[in-house]
Amino acid sequence: MNFMLIDTHAHLNFSAFDKDRDILIKKCLKNNIWMINIGTSYETSKKAIEIAENFPQGVFAAIGLHPINLDTSLVKIKRDLLESESFFVEREFDFEKYEKLANPPVGGKKVVAIGEIGLDYYYRPKTTRKKELFKQKQKDLLLKELSLAKKLNLPVIFHCRVAHQDLIRFLLDNKEIRPQAAVAHGFVGNLKELQKYLDFGFYIGFNGIIFKEIEEIDFKENIRKTPLERILIETDCPYLAPPDFPEERNNPLTTKYILKEISEIKKIPQENLEKITNENARKLFNLF
Repeated sequence: MNFMLIDTHAHLNFSAFDKDRDILIKKCLKNNIWMINIGTSYETSKKAIEIAENFPQGVFAAIGLHPINLDTSLVKIKRDLLESESFFVEREFDFEKYEKLANPPVGGKKVVAIGEIGLDYYYRPKTTRKKELFKQKQKDLLLKELSLAKKLNLPVIFHCRVAHQDLIRFLLDNKEIRPQAAVAHGFVGNLKELQKYLDFGFYIGFNGIIFKEIEEIDFKENIRKTPLERILIETDCPYLAPPDFPEERNNPLTTKYILKEISEIKKIPQENLEKITNENARKLFNLF
């Protein structure tokens, strides 16, 4: 079988793709690009499964409740998120409801991971007491979702923003629930944090954010320090379009931009990197 690029983190289940979703997915598949559409709530998780079921091969789903989609009643979310047709908030995590979603006859073999789940302190309360309560609610949610991943024997897609130290400590303190198979998606952190995730045995996902300049983050060094056998390619579309891509809305076709940048940093031919990252994705997510 010919090797292809696998976008291990896409959101074609979001409303940004409502007008041309099927056309775009068919174009991706024609160009030998597979994808995993990631849930951030029950509704977007369900949508990811529905999309995957429409295609016999090459389109998969992950299900989960994103930390900013948990309604803690402690923080105000940006208006643009609240107005998005893809942004749904949930007061609590319904374990049985998500478990049912992952199993036949709903998800079946199309659900390949629990995610994206994790910690996100970007939007946070101002007072110390509320901050601690806010953080604890996210950790309680994460514990439940990791329990679901363990019960279903599925890998985990971790989201982490402005919270790496807390996530690392949480995983060290909860070894019994720490997943053996996981990816730190869209990694934005320092070398020490990177090494912790590698020590856990996690994969590292790189997307279009590697083209940005972020204070105290050296994306090129992060890529250099990540072993080839731990790298995953992703887009996080519709967000983070590479700078040379002519459209504002990102899509899985831009995986080739990520591949090219990493191949230049790692000094490895694109063809070799393509095969390696493809096998990494197949191994982690048990893709068929």
